Amino acid sequence: MRWRNDRQSGNVEDRRGMSVAGRTTLAGGGAGVIIIVLLGLFLGVDPSRLMTNLQSTPEGGPAAPASPGVRETGGPDDEMAKFVSVVLADTEDVWNEVFRRMGKTYREPKLVLFSGAVNSACGMAESATGPFYCPGDEKVYIDLSFYQDLKNRFQAPGDFAQAYVIAHEVGHHVQNLLGIMDRVNTQRARLTESESNKLLVRLELQADFFAGLWANHAHRMKQIIEPGDVEEALNAATAIGDDRLQRQSRGYVTPDSFTHGTSAQRTRWFRRGLETGDLSRGDTFATPDL
Repeated sequence: MRWRNDRQSGNVEDRRGMSVAGRTTLAGGGAGVIIIVLLGLFLGVDPSRLMTNLQSTPEGGPAAPASPGVRETGGPDDEMAKFVSVVLADTEDVWNEVFRRMGKTYREPKLVLFSGAVNSACGMAESATGPFYCPGDEKVYIDLSFYQDLKNRFQAPGDFAQAYVIAHEVGHHVQNLLGIMDRVNTQRARLTESESNKLLVRLELQADFFAGLWANHAHRMKQIIEPGDVEEALNAATAIGDDRLQRQSRGYVTPDSFTHGTSAQRTRWFRRGLETGDLSRGDTFATPDL
């Protein structure tokens, strides 16, 4: 992926090395949802135990301020932090333009780098939770050590695979801004667990589509994609499919418990976003065929 010397985002909060008071579990109230993307399922934890309802920011409303003592920086010094800051900047460029074409204003999310554990508007989360988006403060959280797990444990190396993770999380932010997340949570409150999980799958697959859409537009803007990059992202999407992860951890799959989609579904929707770059092609809630 071509990224060196590109603009870094100014929406980065570097909390690495900061202590976290009160090791409590993720908690909250209200209608939104915290999106746990990868490691909860990777580690054999039921994602529903990590999903917490909370009050999300209303569409067009202000985001929560940064925590006291957090250093915000547009230019972290280490290589990996620079990389994710550039990827975040690329998502800002793409989604600002997409929202402008819709006659809307894009509100840029913050990216929080942490180590060990972190406090968010959705509660406290540890590194094992994996990258996640919290609609309560409109921030994406990631412990960069996650990328070593992605490479070593799940055999999904490569910088474009790493960029896909950030773009997927930002996709959840887009869902939040468009009101999709709130609508899904309102529906989930009236459903059985298995039916609720099916809605979560559609939410996750749309975030995969949005990640692909980002890649399409970013490449047209800056020619960021190099040979092998698409394969890296598709390999990562395959590695984190519910069916593959359950088969690896249990030896069998339970489709009613899927919350993110199968490997085939995740790669299909990422590829659709990548190939079309068309927001109207990403309505995972309107199609019977995922």
